[in-house]
Amino acid sequence: MVNELIELIKIQSEDLKKLLMLLEIQYKMIMNKDVFGLEGLVDKMNECGKRIAQEEVQRRELIGNESIKEIVSNSNDEVLKEVYGNIRKILEEVKLKKDTNDMLLKQEIVFNNKMLAIMNPSKEIKTYNSYGSLSR
Repeated sequence: MVNELIELIKIQSEDLKKLLMLLEIQYKMIMNKDVFGLEGLVDKMNECGKRIAQEEVQRRELIGNESIKEIVSNSNDEVLKEVYGNIRKILEEVKLKKDTNDMLLKQEIVFNNKMLAIMNPSKEIKTYNSYGSLSR
């Protein structure tokens, strides 16, 4: 079981590295405002995510209800401990890059909405409320 788990973790780490590379490409496209490139990148990221999810299902079938942390800590296999440590590090990098990209995309959306509001203001008649502020 340990050898199968090591091989599965290695495969997962390769796919996570591919996802990290795609997230880096996404970051560059966001910074360059390449909307059409971002649209083309979505399918690649979804496919990579599906592969990672399938491998995760295989891992769970292999170890059952046991915690992977417990298996690794109770194991005397140094290779298992090394690949597990590597995959955790890659996962942290993926989470960080994903969160960064999400934040940048949200900022761009807010900026675009504000620019659209400036270029195409509301046609509603604005009135003052009892506090002296404009209300819609």
